[in-house]
Amino acid sequence: MTLFIDVPTLGEMVRKVGTSEFISGLLNCLEQDFSRWEDFDKSARTAAHSDTGVIELMPVADAENYAFKYVNGHPSNPLQSFPTVMAFGALSDVSTGYPRLLSELTLSTALRTAATSAMAAKALARKDSHIMGMIGCGAQSEFQAIAFHTIAGIDELRIFDLDKAAMGKVEKNLLNRFPNLKVTKTKSAQDCVRGVDIVTTVTADKTWATILTSDMIEPGMHINAVGGDCPGKTELDINVLKAGKIFIEHEPQSRVEGEIQQLPADHLVYPLWRVIAELDVGRESGQQITIFDSVGFALEDFSILRYIFSLATQYNLGELISLVPRLNNPKDLFELTLHSDDKSTSRKVP
Repeated sequence: MTLFIDVPTLGEMVRKVGTSEFISGLLNCLEQDFSRWEDFDKSARTAAHSDTGVIELMPVADAENYAFKYVNGHPSNPLQSFPTVMAFGALSDVSTGYPRLLSELTLSTALRTAATSAMAAKALARKDSHIMGMIGCGAQSEFQAIAFHTIAGIDELRIFDLDKAAMGKVEKNLLNRFPNLKVTKTKSAQDCVRGVDIVTTVTADKTWATILTSDMIEPGMHINAVGGDCPGKTELDINVLKAGKIFIEHEPQSRVEGEIQQLPADHLVYPLWRVIAELDVGRESGQQITIFDSVGFALEDFSILRYIFSLATQYNLGELISLVPRLNNPKDLFELTLHSDDKSTSRKVP
């Protein structure tokens, strides 16, 4: 039987653990997996692009577990009452191919993206950082704010979005639950990032956007570029990239999808995993500008899938389903067409 975690169950899991605590636990999994980066069979994701968005498959495996995620990105979806990003994924036993876990990954993707951003900031930002400017107040923004507040020591957040209602949503959601985090709505992207320690860009349009320009950048900033994650979709002006030391996830994927798609193929970038594993130095001085060019990589989904599986076992959450057959004779698949088998019914985990 395969463990199934749907959206309500994942929400219940996060409530049981606590959002901040969930992100902190996930950070531990991410750091463990990034530190053993070379143990994984990795590839860039497969993408099917259309005029309205993209649908992607993201696989990764180590010697014990295989994981994949199905995920889309359609910026106009909110006009049809659908989320911009929706996802699900699976965790399987490498030795048999048997699927251990089938899980929602929409809420999970927001959580793992936020935890990955904070992991990068923990490794790259100045240690005295406490103010963040965030441009973009969509579905992922609260999770980014909570992760930076929990992990990276951010106690003041400045936000900007062209949609004033979206800014109000973020302010309300965060102030209700995190009274120690000061949230300020700003009138422009320039006002949002002036004098901050960390800048996060998390916009959704599938365009060559310029959210952050070089005149908005100050010495010592750490830039967390989240929204640009496919060909033809960027947020940073090329001169911002040229001004900073750039860290990436999986270079073959980042060269095609990340902010660095704007740069020559030989422009030097640095693997984030080597900094996490303490093999390389991240920030070299307090005045240096560091950039995490985040596109989202399958290893991050591997980390959250194994984390979800562990928590589901701990809290007895989820449903056992017959995703693949259980046969009296493993060579007789045809028997399933001849009679019903009560072993094929699903049941809640006791």
